Amino acid sequence: FSFVFGKCHGNRSSKTFKPKKNIPEGSHQYELLKHAEATLGSGNLRMAVMLPEGEDLNEWVAVNTVDFFNQINMLYGTITDFCTEESCPVMSAGPKYEYHWADGTNIKKPIKCSAPKYIDYLMTWVQDQLDDETLFPSKIGVPFKRNFMSVAKTILKRLFRVYAHIYHQHFDSVMQLQEEAHLNTSFKHFIFFVQEFNLIDRKELVPLQELIEKLTTKDR
Repeated sequence: FSFVFGKCHGNRSSKTFKPKKNIPEGSHQYELLKHAEATLGSGNLRMAVMLPEGEDLNEWVAVNTVDFFNQINMLYGTITDFCTEESCPVMSAGPKYEYHWADGTNIKKPIKCSAPKYIDYLMTWVQDQLDDETLFPSKIGVPFKRNFMSVAKTILKRLFRVYAHIYHQHFDSVMQLQEEAHLNTSFKHFIFFVQEFNLIDRKELVPLQELIEKLTTKDR
C-alpha cells in the first residue's frame, strides 16, 4: 500500500495521524511480515491470511494486528480533512450505529464524542498496546501473555469501527481521492483475517454486513 498524503497534514490531522509502528528488521516478526506481503502479492487473500506452517498463532496475530493498525492509520490519514468536529459530531457508522469511547483505565464510563476525537483516542490507545513489550514482545523467545488473544480481539474490534466510519460517512471523499481500491483491499484482507481466526463477534460486524458479503462471496 503506498499512499499520497498531499494536504492531509493540517494542524489537527497530524495529531490523529499516528507514527507508523515499525517491526524491527531482521526479527522473526519481520520475516513473517515479509511472508504475509509476498502471499498478498499473489492476490489470494484467503491463502494470505492462513497461519504459515510451523508458526505461532500469537505471533502471526501480533504481526498482522500491527500491519492493520498501520494500514488503517494511513487510510484515515487521507481523509482527516473531511472528518471534523462539524461534519462528524458523533462517532457513527450510519444512522443506526453510534460508538462511545471508554478504555477501562483513564475513561471508565463510555463518553459520547466526535468521530475525530474518538478515532484519536482509539488510535492512541491501540498504539500504547502495540508499544507495550509485555503485550507485543518484539524479541524472539519472549513469551506472549496468556491474555494476549483477548487483547488482540479488542484491538481488532475497535479498528473495525474506523473502517465502518470511513465507509459510512466518508466514502465519497475516498472516491474523490481515488482511494477506494486501497480501502476495499485493506478491508477485505482485514475481514478475511478476522474470519480465519474468529477474532471479532459477528454482531460487531453488522454495520458493514452487506459490504462484507459482497467483498467475500467472490472468494469463497
